Amino acid sequence: MTSSTVPVVMNWSSGKDAALAYHLLLRENNYKVTHLLTTLSEEYGRVFMHGIREKLLDIQAQRMKLPMLKVRLPASPDDSLYRNAMMETLAGLKAQGITTAAYGDIFLEDLRIYREQQLAQAGITALFPLWKKDTRQLIQAIEQAGIEALVVCVNEKYLGKEFLGKQIKADFLDSLPANVDPCGENGEFHTFVYHAPFFSSPIPIVTGEIVHKTYTSSENSEWDTGFYFMDVDSNG
Repeated sequence: MTSSTVPVVMNWSSGKDAALAYHLLLRENNYKVTHLLTTLSEEYGRVFMHGIREKLLDIQAQRMKLPMLKVRLPASPDDSLYRNAMMETLAGLKAQGITTAAYGDIFLEDLRIYREQQLAQAGITALFPLWKKDTRQLIQAIEQAGIEALVVCVNEKYLGKEFLGKQIKADFLDSLPANVDPCGENGEFHTFVYHAPFFSSPIPIVTGEIVHKTYTSSENSEWDTGFYFMDVDSNG
């Protein structure tokens, strides 16, 4: 890393958008991702919303040859608990000279503003490599880049459980209902990446049981919904 290269922590969910954002940063000479950062449910040891096992996160990080920082939170953390945990982690990164955090967000303005405000308090700048890009074109870019992912979680308001296990490829777009964003940016579905050009080798995976969980909001009943999760494991 040269003196002009900016060290970056990549917020890593295990899915396709974070993977494509990382892939694009690898092509930028002025950025160098030094760490991955994720949040895990401390009760279940799984990635929030994706439902991916911690073990698989570790395998991804090993394939990328990067350290994985893990923030463990209760299943339904309030905002202050989340903020405090993240601020502590970001302060540690700042002490190491890391002042930029990258995200795979695409077009949710309120989420971007929230992230930028929280990072500013820690003296860290936000970076959004996929921002405002066409989501249909991003799916094509994922396939062209050689990033291989499958659907591991669906919001039942938008998709049925038959979408679990589908591969993220250009023809995936043809199967989506008109009200579903191609990248699932509104939370319609989530994915797991099992191979990418920046992995040292593919992750051999086996799919398991499908479970259904209902989430309710004390603030707005319109947010109440159910999700189907497909378990994924690996022996490699």
